[in-house]
Amino acid sequence: MLPIRDDTPSRTFPLVTFLLILANGLVWLWEVSLGSGTALTSAYLRFGFIPGVLTGSNAAPPGALQPYILTVLTSIFMHGSWSHILGNMLFLWIFGNNIEDHLGHGKYLLFYLVGGVVATMVHLLSGPSSPVPTIGASGAIAAVLGAYFFLYPRAKIQTLVFFIFITSVRLPAWIFLGIWFLMQLFEGTFGGAQGVAVWAHVGGFLFGVLIAWITSRRGRTRTEYEV
Repeated sequence: MLPIRDDTPSRTFPLVTFLLILANGLVWLWEVSLGSGTALTSAYLRFGFIPGVLTGSNAAPPGALQPYILTVLTSIFMHGSWSHILGNMLFLWIFGNNIEDHLGHGKYLLFYLVGGVVATMVHLLSGPSSPVPTIGASGAIAAVLGAYFFLYPRAKIQTLVFFIFITSVRLPAWIFLGIWFLMQLFEGTFGGAQGVAVWAHVGGFLFGVLIAWITSRRGRTRTEYEV
């Protein structure tokens, strides 16, 4: 399933969402400029997050960012392929603007970055001795999805469904995002997504739900867009 758009209008221009997409895009163009050889591999090793290095199970690669904990942040602005970055940025653009509306620009930026850190730490717990660099914004974006799931469950998501043939359907957000979350749980439990940090997605999503619940209880009403 691939989201095309939602029907929840944004009350303000999503400046932070736009800047996050721009930042990810500029980093990706820098990665592309490195080619596909040792320079790119060195960039992944330097700025990607390797769980085993943080836990002491593996030595830090040559040229690794210091202090190494900073890679928890730098890794969420790197991507491994065109499909990786385009898919992530599509999800961020569709779902991020409404969460930015709800939290405000500054708090939304903090929420996004902390969501990425929390997701990365959950990934670390799932494989603390892993020597494989982790890159991608999907953990932070999963936090955005979790917040949207809680705040806008009745919003309609125009979705491309790939099953025998391609069709477009409108799904309530709670169904679309609920299916997405269950897929991450399934793949994490049964190992169906090799090379994908699905537990980071799970951790980020649950963090997003928690923050949305907390902010709603602090004087904000739960937002549901009626159609």
